Amino acid sequence: MTTGLGLKGCMFDFSGTLLRIEPPESWLRAVLAEAGITLPEAESAAYAQRLSRTGAQPGGASPESVPPALEPLWRERDVSAEHHRAAYTGLARETRLERETDLPWEDLYDALYARHMEPAAWAPYPDTAEVLGELHGRGIPVAVVSNIGWDLRPVFREHGLDRFVDVFVLSYEHGVQKPDPRLFRIACEGLGLAPETVAMVGDDRHADAGAAALGCPVHLVDHLPVDRRPDGLRPVLGAFGPA
Repeated sequence: MTTGLGLKGCMFDFSGTLLRIEPPESWLRAVLAEAGITLPEAESAAYAQRLSRTGAQPGGASPESVPPALEPLWRERDVSAEHHRAAYTGLARETRLERETDLPWEDLYDALYARHMEPAAWAPYPDTAEVLGELHGRGIPVAVVSNIGWDLRPVFREHGLDRFVDVFVLSYEHGVQKPDPRLFRIACEGLGLAPETVAMVGDDRHADAGAAALGCPVHLVDHLPVDRRPDGLRPVLGAFGPA
């Protein structure tokens, strides 16, 4: 990302950039525990991995393949809450086709989806609060721009990060998903800044790099578990000059 005094604001992606979803094993265990269901650890772990490979965990791994019947829905999963839920619960149900004995409790598919929206399911990266707090302290406004089908604001509140964010621009609230430049333009307008003065930080070379079409400098980070990316966001601060 270009370093320069011309930058006045910053946009951040949510999942894989500022926070990371819990591992698929703990995701499934939390839902099973809430339902009072006990499975052998090896069976639970194996099924969690199948859910992950299928792409059924929002914020988790991308699907290894998408069934043809779900492809149109998958492509537009972030334009509405209904699309988002249907896409991910649909992928979760695909794992049931592998073995009829797997997860026979129909209501757990909705429970798995509900779990990923809970603040406890998300962990900030180690430098998230530091970087957002530093930008806030310098008077640099921040927007969170996310392809998503639900309101992530409670997650930010629970982790004490909402006070650092001036604008939330969520795809399902606007019916537009990244990389469409319109979503980034909405964020820039919300910050009251020209796009060329607003940096975009994300983890997706396709979706987040769409901000470049407006002239926004783009900085990409690696979508890694939180314990494997301790300081991926700190270089962003350098783009705004010395503190």
